[in-house]
Amino acid sequence: MPKKSLNRFSMFVKSGGENYIMGTLKLNVSDADKVYIVENDQGGVMWNPLTQPYVVAVASHKKESKFRGLKSFIAYQLTPTFNNIQVSRRYKHFDWLHERLEEKFSLIPIPPLPEKQISGRYERQLIERRMNQLQAFVDFVCRHPVLSQCSVWEHFLTCTDEKKWKPGKRKAEKDELVGANYFLTLQAPDKAINIYNLEQETESCSRFVHSMDIAVKVLMACSQDQTKKHQGLYKREYEKIGLSFCNLAQAFGLEEASGSDNSGLSESIRYVGDTYNDIGKLFDEQPKHDWGPLGDILHIYKGILAAFPDILTVHKDTMAKRKDCERLTLDHKMETSQLQQVVQRTDVVSYALLAEINHFHAERTTQIRKAMKSFLCEQVAFYQKIAAKLQDAYSLFEDQ
Repeated sequence: MPKKSLNRFSMFVKSGGENYIMGTLKLNVSDADKVYIVENDQGGVMWNPLTQPYVVAVASHKKESKFRGLKSFIAYQLTPTFNNIQVSRRYKHFDWLHERLEEKFSLIPIPPLPEKQISGRYERQLIERRMNQLQAFVDFVCRHPVLSQCSVWEHFLTCTDEKKWKPGKRKAEKDELVGANYFLTLQAPDKAINIYNLEQETESCSRFVHSMDIAVKVLMACSQDQTKKHQGLYKREYEKIGLSFCNLAQAFGLEEASGSDNSGLSESIRYVGDTYNDIGKLFDEQPKHDWGPLGDILHIYKGILAAFPDILTVHKDTMAKRKDCERLTLDHKMETSQLQQVVQRTDVVSYALLAEINHFHAERTTQIRKAMKSFLCEQVAFYQKIAAKLQDAYSLFEDQ
């Protein structure tokens, strides 16, 4: 069973959501911890873009052991392009990182990790599939302007010394700038947000997320079904066709052995049978080139989409508290100056949400387009291989 994600709304409340809105949270924020939200050329808002983008390669999975071989595990080698220094991480390290990111960022959906046990036929296949999904997770974090710059991610990527790993791990676990406290780090535009436009954007996001969530789940099920059929039903059907032609070739071979002038026909038919057997093998191998990678990107978006309802609830609760303060001001139970401060802080939360929504839409457009191009490129290459094999078989009969 996949691990249940942390409830962001609960985390926001527990970490002092109301205290942030009311201005009673007091924590020192260093310049290094500040995160900027800026306006773009279209008048929208976005996270301050990355000035030095980088990628991280997840590769060279290998089995390692400790306690003199009593316990073995799979370790993955991660190499960032900003320093080209390799670090070794286990699945449990990724799991720990994921928890820290979910705890820290109330309004940013954290991409899912692969499930602890991925379905597959062989151990090597399981490990490679998990490595591919870990790569998809890492790619998403690297592209995010906020996640890719946070200290816990930096520690995860760069710490090569076991003695430094544990103190860094404890420091991340004691981080005070998590949940609601994290909003203290945000530096947003001073311009007041138009409430009507804000409501339109959040409602539109909610509808889109719901629709895309359904579509992604359907396509994921289709991807899994096609993978099973390629490696089972389709492979068997082509092997059955191949066997049928081979049986025919064997029968014709008996006639040729008795002096018939159909010399070579049985071998040509046998070649056709072998061709269909080869096509069956192509079907067996194909999912790792098309349906598998497409399924990996869908797995990422399934997790991201699942996080959005909680994220929107955090914002909705923030705006409800703001309305409460507006009513208190009308009833002369709150000073106007205090309300202005509440409005300013809730605008920070709204700006953060809008920045994340805009990042989400830009990302999903780029990444889904890229995934579709890759999928169709592999499909074309696959069927071209099949056509080429059939063409070779056909050529044997042209001169007969």
